[in-house]
Amino acid sequence: MSLNKKTTPNLPENNCSVSYTQRLIAGRWKLVIMWQLSKQTRRFNELLKLLPGVSKGILTRQLREMEEDGLVHREVYKEVPPKVEYSLTKEGQDFLPILTSMGNWGAKHRENQEKKKNNK
Repeated sequence: MSLNKKTTPNLPENNCSVSYTQRLIAGRWKLVIMWQLSKQTRRFNELLKLLPGVSKGILTRQLREMEEDGLVHREVYKEVPPKVEYSLTKEGQDFLPILTSMGNWGAKHRENQEKKKNNK
């Protein structure tokens, strides 16, 4: 779901920056893709191997959406066979502190939930 498409309706929630951000990162794999790209530039097949359970089609779609939304850069090298690499743009890198905070929150929440289960 790319925000650059002209089909995005002009709804009141579009003015909310949280809703806007949510739509940018919506997708089962987008946050994990960003996390992998935060470590280093990756080729498509590398990402495919790092994300067990994602199909080629879904990965392609989510990468294209992230490219359209300015989060991911796609570099095509004029070689045979063609070489394509993906990296985070400046905007994508600017999101990394938020992604790190989400990971920290998730680890803490999971730990608290496990403690609750063990105390029952």
